[in-house]
Amino acid sequence: MKTDLEIARTIALQPIADIAARYGLPAEHLRPYGRHMAKVEPTWPHALGARPAGLYVSVTAVSPTPLGEGKTTSAIGLAMGLERLGKRALVTLRQASMGPVFGVKGGAHGGGRALILPIEDVNLGLTGDIDAVAAAHNLLAARLDSSLLLGNETGLDPSRVRLKRVVDMNDRALRQIVTGLGGRANGLVRESGFDIAVASEVMAILALAEDAADLRARLGRMVVGERPDRSLVTAEELGAAGAMAALLRHAIKPTLVQTAEGGGALVHAGPFANIAHGNSSVIADRLGLSMADVVITESGFGADLGFEKLMHIKAASSGLVPRVVVLVATVRALKMHSGRFKVRAGKPLPDAMLREDLDALTAGAENLRAHLDIVRRFGLPVVVALNRFPTDTDAELGLLADVAFEHGAQAAVPLDSWAQGGPGAEALADAVLTAASAPTAPRRCYESDAPLATKIEAVATEVYGADNVRLEPGVAGKLERFEDAGFGHLPICCAKTHASLSADPAALGRPRGFTLPIVDAELYAGAGFVTVKCGDIRTMPGLGSRPALLGIDLLPDGTVTGVV
Repeated sequence: MKTDLEIARTIALQPIADIAARYGLPAEHLRPYGRHMAKVEPTWPHALGARPAGLYVSVTAVSPTPLGEGKTTSAIGLAMGLERLGKRALVTLRQASMGPVFGVKGGAHGGGRALILPIEDVNLGLTGDIDAVAAAHNLLAARLDSSLLLGNETGLDPSRVRLKRVVDMNDRALRQIVTGLGGRANGLVRESGFDIAVASEVMAILALAEDAADLRARLGRMVVGERPDRSLVTAEELGAAGAMAALLRHAIKPTLVQTAEGGGALVHAGPFANIAHGNSSVIADRLGLSMADVVITESGFGADLGFEKLMHIKAASSGLVPRVVVLVATVRALKMHSGRFKVRAGKPLPDAMLREDLDALTAGAENLRAHLDIVRRFGLPVVVALNRFPTDTDAELGLLADVAFEHGAQAAVPLDSWAQGGPGAEALADAVLTAASAPTAPRRCYESDAPLATKIEAVATEVYGADNVRLEPGVAGKLERFEDAGFGHLPICCAKTHASLSADPAALGRPRGFTLPIVDAELYAGAGFVTVKCGDIRTMPGLGSRPALLGIDLLPDGTVTGVV
């Protein structure tokens, strides 16, 4: 069986200017990076005049196995399937973080015959946006520390600094550090740490900004810490926001690449869905909707994470609400949710899990029902994409289709874009176009003027299925201070495990009768949300004993190998 990289190298890439021309995008609005990638000026539709907005589709999933369920593959495949039905389609995706690429999960290019290309560039830095995010974030951190040492004109309390530094790599040794060692010339001695770059508030801001002016304003609102009287100190007060925006002047532009069948893909921003809001940028979506008949955007992890945050954070900010939701489900994920199999990151699936087992699948299908309930609670039609793996049987796929129909899905369609590319996604594409005519009543689980604690409870009970919420000591006080400071109107961003609907990664299927623990809360005033940590959540991952980086190499001729 060929690897994704081997398949990619059988495909003749088209010049990126030709891809752009298919969508009516003039060459003068491109900033090429070689022959096969280009930045797109976000303002170009305004220069050309308004175009009809395309159909907006969100792709999300059930709670995944550690191996992933092919959500990106499905989104790319759907775009290619729509193209085969005569629609001009475009997919908007987040940029790959090199932490997962070199860790366990691997790349973010799709898979099989449903790829975005060129794979090596897509996964190994693309056009440098994450580097720019890290530079802007760390510039603010450097300015903060020098200010503390040289006069502290803002009156910031060194014990109440909340800003860490960031790096786009899994590095557990940096989770907790001490800065300023070696004497006063090196700064104040204080405890700090590193987050992974895609967990930076700067990344969340890049994904939610409407334009350069909005980006600049949001950066200025970033809170770096507190004064002794608990008043907030911002990046604007430190004088760093303008320079940060300058570092992001190219990162604000989405990158145009191509699918394996010559369609367009806009790759932009990369906030993690279990930590941040987990969706590609508002700017990329707006660009796509002006260029294509249908725009497919991927919401990270499951409907409880990326899709919930799409509705409560991204759509609430931008006004862009999907017309149809595609829920990706796999036989293997739902078998795992029966609790009868042990699945480990970086390890092959158990042999027993690859054999037909309708009893286990029936037990695990409760997770599918739960995610269908989540999407339908937001008032949107949902199509289930049954992403097919070679070991799946017709009986298993039929069982899941029956469950989906019985639980309110508009359609449940086998998807085989991994093996077949666009032809394997035509049935799904047709089902999505049909579902687009279904009535919608978009709604959210809470009003913006509700207290922050009420918003947390609404997500916990209506989305996750919790009985109640437990605020750990100190959390309630933080929420009250945020409200007193004028931020009570902001939405909630729950940082939670992706492995379960609850905060316990071992609680598979559809957990019931549980309490959601809220162990901390942070204000992200620039991004425009309040993050609450549900249980043990790390913002800096670590590498395993056999990380993917061990298989990646560069040959003497400059060819990259092992990126999967």
